[in-house]
Amino acid sequence: MNNQDDEKLLEITSQDGVTIVAFLGRSISAVSNLPQIADNINAMMTNGKVRQIIFDFHQVGFFSSETLGLLLDVWKRLQTAGGKMIISGINPQLHRVFRITNLDKIFAFAPDVKAAMESLKAQTSKSDKI
Repeated sequence: MNNQDDEKLLEITSQDGVTIVAFLGRSISAVSNLPQIADNINAMMTNGKVRQIIFDFHQVGFFSSETLGLLLDVWKRLQTAGGKMIISGINPQLHRVFRITNLDKIFAFAPDVKAAMESLKAQTSKSDKI
């Protein structure tokens, strides 16, 4: 796996303590690119410092069911660590997959990264006041 291929699949950045994982391809599939994406995300999660993640799907038009499994795995790891996760920029057809599988009840969604950042800031300030 080389970095050039990784950059084509996703971009991982950090802003104000929030890790933003932007999928850069139109399709996320176990056949073509999900193993590389999963390796990158698992490596990112291994250090234990990631507590807030936004998954940006604004460029994605298709994903395989294995993508849901990857998101669930990350969500469970964050829950254990007291972290938060938001899925942003997902199109209505893909959001329907989350509704059909009832995953819309456990995942948080935002229309874009900016709204997701605002939501995380609001959640953080609420928990700081408790």
